[in-house]
Amino acid sequence: MTKADIVNEVSKNTGIEKVTVQKTVEAFMETVKDSLVKDKNVYLRGFGSFIVKKRAKKTARNISKNTTIIIPEHFIPSFKPAKSFVNKVKSNVKR
Repeated sequence: MTKADIVNEVSKNTGIEKVTVQKTVEAFMETVKDSLVKDKNVYLRGFGSFIVKKRAKKTARNISKNTTIIIPEHFIPSFKPAKSFVNKVKSNVKR
């Protein structure tokens, strides 16, 4: 599902114009990004958490040059789904 699909679905379910829904979705994503940049996690009860994870320093290999490099510790954005969300997906997804 793409952002456009989400906008269409929300617009269809709520009756709100697509332009307004798109602005709202964009504002939500910007708010989440800005919060994570400021090292503030975002918690959405029943859905999940957008968090910043710390990756430890590690040694990696460049196979083509046969050399090792050190990757310094760094931070990455991450999403941790709520338990109820995970359980719902587990019980309904058929592969």
